[in-house]
Amino acid sequence: MIIILVKQILQMFLLAGIGFLLFKGGKITLEGSKTLGNILIFGSLPAVIINGFRIERTAEHVSGLLWAALAALIVVMLSILISHFVFRKDGVAAFATSFANPGFFGIPLIVASLGQGAVFYAAPFIAFLNIGQWTYGVSRLNGQPVLQGFQPKKLIKAPFVIAILVGIFLFVTQIRLPEILSSCLSSVAGLNTPLAMFTVGVYLAQTDLKKMLGRRSLYLISALRLIVIPALSLLILMLFPVSMEQMRTVLLIVAACPVGSNVAVYAQLHNKDYPYAVETVVISTLLSIVTIPFILYLSSLIW
Repeated sequence: MIIILVKQILQMFLLAGIGFLLFKGGKITLEGSKTLGNILIFGSLPAVIINGFRIERTAEHVSGLLWAALAALIVVMLSILISHFVFRKDGVAAFATSFANPGFFGIPLIVASLGQGAVFYAAPFIAFLNIGQWTYGVSRLNGQPVLQGFQPKKLIKAPFVIAILVGIFLFVTQIRLPEILSSCLSSVAGLNTPLAMFTVGVYLAQTDLKKMLGRRSLYLISALRLIVIPALSLLILMLFPVSMEQMRTVLLIVAACPVGSNVAVYAQLHNKDYPYAVETVVISTLLSIVTIPFILYLSSLIW
């Protein structure tokens, strides 16, 4: 599995390189990159999540989903606690450290190494992570109490929440989608990896590499996001049933992912340090080519 992961990560970085070149060549503009982001958020990622729930409803899968929800909640809360105490005065760093990139980075790795059905176990993590971004993340960026500005009605309308609810409905009812709809859903889901990595390439193209590489706080953020949090998550996941090996592996992959690109989106939305937010995404993504295989290799020795 480690070799498959490395190959998939290298392929993803090649796609990021294409995004980089397209932006530098003026073929993708800033406005165009926002459009790509909208396609990802409102189209491909929801399709991936829904597809992940289209598996047979068995006692094992139901139990696995409940275990995955519990484990995901613990891992996300752990990430938030670590970031909160390490970055008391740096809201962007706290946001970046707390929240990984499971949707755009983790899911392609899960599908490549474990298959489409394994995405099922990542859904609770994606849900808790997005709720955390809307509450803790936004509050840290703005220096507000955690629940200030939290809008449950807006959260319920979020595309990832709708996708999870649709997926759960299909899983519980075991309704089979018509072939034409199923094929369309799979095609849209297939856009997730290339478009997500094109977006990373666009971020990279906007970065002053020399300045970024000399910024020490970025290495601390990356160390926590890519090594400390995944290592602690590995220890926590060891406490869960051995029979849930696939679930544990899925959650370890998403916990080991680099900084989520939403930190840049939220920083721009709330008029914070957008270039700094982009740098946290770029450098952690570059370093993850080494850290993710290492964390998975470590798990193979321990588990």
